[in-house]
Amino acid sequence: MPTSPFLSSRRSLLKGAGAAAALPFVGALTALHAREALAAGTTTRIASPYGPIAPVNDLTTGLPLLQLPAGFTYKSYGWTGDLMANGKATPGSHDGMAVVQTRKVGRSTEFVLVRNHERGTGSDATFFGAPGVYDNSPSSAGGSSYSAGGTTNLVFRDGSWLKTEPSLGGTRTNCAGGPTPWGTWLSCEEVGSDSVSAGGKKHGYVFEVTADPLQTTGEPIIAMGRFAHEAVGVDPSTGIVYQTEDSSGKSGFYRYVPVNPTGAIGSLAQGGVLQMAKVVGQNNVSVIGAQLGDTYALEWVTIANPDANRASATGLNGQTISNVAGPFAQGWQQGGLRMNRGEGVWYFNGKLYVMDTSGGPVSQGTIWELNLRTQVMTCIYSSPSLNVGTMGDNITVSPRGGLLICEDGGNVTDEFGTGLRLMSLHGDGQVSIFAKNNVNTTQAQMTAAGKQTSLAGDHRGNEFCGGCFDPTGRYLFVNIQTPGITFAITGPWANGSL
Repeated sequence: MPTSPFLSSRRSLLKGAGAAAALPFVGALTALHAREALAAGTTTRIASPYGPIAPVNDLTTGLPLLQLPAGFTYKSYGWTGDLMANGKATPGSHDGMAVVQTRKVGRSTEFVLVRNHERGTGSDATFFGAPGVYDNSPSSAGGSSYSAGGTTNLVFRDGSWLKTEPSLGGTRTNCAGGPTPWGTWLSCEEVGSDSVSAGGKKHGYVFEVTADPLQTTGEPIIAMGRFAHEAVGVDPSTGIVYQTEDSSGKSGFYRYVPVNPTGAIGSLAQGGVLQMAKVVGQNNVSVIGAQLGDTYALEWVTIANPDANRASATGLNGQTISNVAGPFAQGWQQGGLRMNRGEGVWYFNGKLYVMDTSGGPVSQGTIWELNLRTQVMTCIYSSPSLNVGTMGDNITVSPRGGLLICEDGGNVTDEFGTGLRLMSLHGDGQVSIFAKNNVNTTQAQMTAAGKQTSLAGDHRGNEFCGGCFDPTGRYLFVNIQTPGITFAITGPWANGSL
């Protein structure tokens, strides 16, 4: 492997038999279409090994809410407005999610998931009864708008949904986050402004949410930074937490090095150092227009004040960027790199997978694979069009090593009709359609299903989010943000890469 700071240009990476080594996720690259994709610098879409998709009826409501391959079934649960265990209505805007605990209950296996709700403000910060509430002050003095985001915990046992409980409240725009190796969820506020509530509380932080909702404190981990957080991934070998920022054209890539790397509930709140990624030997590199095979070696610069206000910043390359998050400003002044819109993150087998939702030559998304041991990151996915992939957001990796992409680029029409999709990234570097949003309901159907009639409508263009597998790989859990539904999908996973 070359030792220069920018390890190689895309063209040189694609020459000769060594091209496969540049893409650790794609393996041997034996297929002709994979080699052609490398030469083009972009990803291509192929037919799914699971077969074509078609509408499948939900085992809970009887409605054809998803298109799936033959043999797959699913159960919907936790719709917006459904009553939770405390008798209050489930909040809407479902988003990031993960399984945080697996436990045996008699002969049964039970999974506990934490689900984000990407709500900004509402009429009451405590409206869904979460035990951990961060900010219950109005947004402004005398106002009636409160921080209405947060999380709920879901329990799934032996193929059936059992209950939903609120856990975190009084936060804003809880978009994504990530699970920890010690069995908690890090919920991230995607807030890029410096607005302060009438109670003096700032937003844009990370919160730790526990499997037992009563242990969730509602206290932010300020040392992890204040910016438009999107997702996190924890390296279990070091305890370091990697973080993305979703701020168009001025998004940093960060990591938090905790003083207590052993991992336990509350360990991250004991303090740590926030750092921003920089390309070794180069200043203020933009990776926004990345193409398949682009490769960089990273180093990290320290952010002295993680809680700094927004500012303008001039990089070591002389470029000034205005109105950026405080941590980004400090990193940019030290030569840090920038993505377009850093979003989904997932850890798997010594690697971290990072989605830049608007990255790539046509701003339809790129995925980076970061080797945590070598600190080298490589572009393993670069969409050339909506047909191949439209602005992937949340990502996850199955226990079998298959990478799943949740699309968030607005409606797309393909051979299976209209609707956003779940895309599978294969071992040869290509993608295929695994599932499609098919939520298009009438008020009469909602009434018959026992759901709020206000949820009726054509929601096929709304995003999938929160995709995650249980540790055995039997179930894929995923949300559709609007109208707000959670699904448990199961089927013949061994027929494909997921």
